[in-house]
Amino acid sequence: MRNVSLIGMPGSGKSTVGVLLAKELGFSFVDTDLLIQRQEGGLLQAVLDRLGTERFLDTEAEVIASLDCQRTVIAPGGSVVLRDLGARHLKELGPVLYLSLPCPVLEKRLGNLATRGVTLAPGQTLQDLYDYRAPFYARYADITINADQPTIEDTVALAVKALREHF
Repeated sequence: MRNVSLIGMPGSGKSTVGVLLAKELGFSFVDTDLLIQRQEGGLLQAVLDRLGTERFLDTEAEVIASLDCQRTVIAPGGSVVLRDLGARHLKELGPVLYLSLPCPVLEKRLGNLATRGVTLAPGQTLQDLYDYRAPFYARYADITINADQPTIEDTVALAVKALREHF
């Protein structure tokens, strides 16, 4: 297994689970939102506000498509699945795990969406975004993990077990 990518909605735990999963596997960890912030010279929400949704999605895809890594857990932004370029590249790098959570759990975790760098269209609710993205996550995922576990460690254990069984 060269790399592992975690996809899912904002608030699904990609970064938190990713760090612990990397530690468990003896891999490195990369959060692509941080790569975008470094490249664009600002916080994610400011970059999104400056670029607008479509250009932001293109930039995110380009950053992800440029990844060249080994033995790394990759945590991309939740919108990675909206551009085939980035999502396909993640699959080329190794297995893709979808951290699935019910929308009400995400709403509790996320709080104020206006500061989270979430690509919402005007008038769009989190439920609307969830319903729109769910088929894309399913399309690109090699494995779906129920991330609604009592602890983050339980989610990591499920991910490790699934990876060992399938790869």
